[in-house]
Amino acid sequence: MPDHYDDFELRDPAVRESDLFERLPGVIAAALQAPAYRERLGGLDPASIDSREALAKLPLTRKSELPALQKAAPPFGGLVTVPLATFGHFFASPGPIFEPESRDADPWGGARALYAAGFRRGDVVLNTFSYHFVPGGLMMDSAARALGCSVIPAGPGNIGQQLDMIEAFRPAAYCGTPDFLKILIDAVDAKGGTSSLKKAVVSGAAFPTSLQEEIAGRGIAAFQAYATADFGFIAYETEARDGLVVNEDLIVEIVRPGTGDPVPAGEVGEIIVTSLDLLHPQIRLALGDLTMAMPEVSPCGRTNMRIRGWMGRADQATKVKGMFVRPEQIAEVARQHPELGRLRLVVTRSGERDAMTLMAEAVRLDAALAETVAVTLHNVTRLSGQVELVGPGSLPNDGKVISDERSIP
Repeated sequence: MPDHYDDFELRDPAVRESDLFERLPGVIAAALQAPAYRERLGGLDPASIDSREALAKLPLTRKSELPALQKAAPPFGGLVTVPLATFGHFFASPGPIFEPESRDADPWGGARALYAAGFRRGDVVLNTFSYHFVPGGLMMDSAARALGCSVIPAGPGNIGQQLDMIEAFRPAAYCGTPDFLKILIDAVDAKGGTSSLKKAVVSGAAFPTSLQEEIAGRGIAAFQAYATADFGFIAYETEARDGLVVNEDLIVEIVRPGTGDPVPAGEVGEIIVTSLDLLHPQIRLALGDLTMAMPEVSPCGRTNMRIRGWMGRADQATKVKGMFVRPEQIAEVARQHPELGRLRLVVTRSGERDAMTLMAEAVRLDAALAETVAVTLHNVTRLSGQVELVGPGSLPNDGKVISDERSIP
């Protein structure tokens, strides 16, 4: 039996799925008490949303919409109905996007992620995420303290004082960005000291293989977490080092960018999350990040869905000849031509003029089809472009719908 935080992580996937969708109608009923959800979901019967197929028919709320929603109906855009006194903290993430924090001991669900990284009761944790307005610092802090760890609330920067705290308290664990971890251990070495850090949970920045290998070579086992200010810990790396396991109490979908349509397993798409938080329900929030669902369960024994991790941004809107072209428009072309497979709009520059070519996978590679698709492309985008048909499987599986290949002077 693998070491794990609780038995929920080892549930039969069918049992977990049944539990999530038995609880979801109650969450949707709570959401419908909020004016913004009533407007978006109309006369929806919550009891009808009892499966992934039913959930996939509901409209998305895009994270990029939240600043305008919240400005129009402060503070939470008409998406929260409980009194402000229900919550313990309020945050302002870049946007600004206001987020509440519940009064639970582990409100962001991070204890599982830290436990999977080897954090244990009695560990001293150096937490370098910011505590100022954004939730990152308290997100990690509450997770560590829920495990019985002691936390140094260092925040980012101030290398000299960080080194003093490392020398005085000898923390075994680190939370922060991977690049700042390297800065700290380099600074310890430069000072002639010895780092006490042995394990880490890193997030908030890219963690390339070269940096992973360097940090591991310095004797630190660093694990990645995918967390956002909207949901807290969405997925976390385990000792299997094979993708990230989705956290409990969340429903994660992967959809084709620009749509709400789920993609087949193994295809890169945009990550959509639905929370089962009755105080702050979020139904199909599109985060704008790309990932891919991985087949089968993790070799570590945890049975929830796995994702590859952060694979780029789905928000690929670009300006062509002074007009924005968005993934939603390419999705509309696909809707009108179901005989096509993957699509990718390639934007280039010919002389002093922008040019665009829609690459489209198709079984039938004939000029008449290409001309028909080109007409649809013009009708949808109000811009002229070429259409190039390619064979099935020719386009890369990276979730990219619009590729801007213009050189920037």
